[in-house]
Amino acid sequence: MTGTLRDLRPAREIRRIPRDAAKLNHSIRLPGNAHCAGSARSGVRTLLTRHGLPCLCDTAALAASELVACAHRFTPGKEMLLNVRWQFDALRVVLYDQHPVHSSPEASEECRGRRSRGMWLLAAAVDACGGDWGLTPVLSPVGGAKAWAVLPLPPAP
Repeated sequence: MTGTLRDLRPAREIRRIPRDAAKLNHSIRLPGNAHCAGSARSGVRTLLTRHGLPCLCDTAALAASELVACAHRFTPGKEMLLNVRWQFDALRVVLYDQHPVHSSPEASEECRGRRSRGMWLLAAAVDACGGDWGLTPVLSPVGGAKAWAVLPLPPAP
């Protein structure tokens, strides 16, 4: 139907957002080692539990872990920044890395395709909960990439 808003939940499905969720906005610097995926998982679980969002712990921890693991595969040993925040009625898990600039747009798109295919588990988990995810190309002339997952609050039981 033309002119309708997509993905609006019926009122009976809307869940009350915990008051502490609005305060959730944390950044975690990770050194870029292989163990960082586990650190990201446990950090996200702790943050969500403290901010009244335990219902998102499993999916958000998996998302953070997958984002970090993928960044480590493409930029091993490089520092990353994981940002976890509640904004616009959804949890946003964003990872910034130091991926190098490619020599051509074709090489950039090929690399982006490889990275996207490597995040199949993230895609499945985020799709299952009605969320969204993505990967941006290099952010600046000196490099860097941004990968993200957006997770809505599940409907009330």
